Amino acid sequence: MSIKAVGDFTRTVHVLEPGDRAYLDGPHGVFTPDRYEGPGFVLIGGGIGIAPLLSMLRTARDRGDPRPFVLFYANRRFENAAFVQGLDELSGHLHVEVIHVVQDSPADWMGEAGFIDEELLRRRLPTRFERFQHFICGPPPMMDALEDALTDLGVPPDRIHSERLSFIS
Repeated sequence: MSIKAVGDFTRTVHVLEPGDRAYLDGPHGVFTPDRYEGPGFVLIGGGIGIAPLLSMLRTARDRGDPRPFVLFYANRRFENAAFVQGLDELSGHLHVEVIHVVQDSPADWMGEAGFIDEELLRRRLPTRFERFQHFICGPPPMMDALEDALTDLGVPPDRIHSERLSFIS
């Protein structure tokens, strides 16, 4: 379970002990590649939005899915990125390219810097990306911008799927 501390419960959940009672609600929605056909997948995550995308990658690995995956993973700082080791391990068992994008990158950073935007996508998306299924999960402003960018790049709207982790619009 991946939990970001954003409210009273999520800031204190770490103090729960085995046997403590907690009431949880969800999951909500259907954010899974199982429902969609395509030659491959583009996954775009920001911060803790990596959690459902990592689940997709693990499931693909366990099923032996041969299709390519391209993962864009944005974080303010690389050292705060969740599940980096797990992503590295998956690359040995799955056809996945992981593209880390760091907003506040140090001078010696060799990867992508700044934000995931249309220009970065144009440079790094694979050939025939318009036919891939695209999944986005992260902060709402990032998701809004990337839904627009993918549409502007020619991805049909029915191939763009978003998971909004916030109930606040």
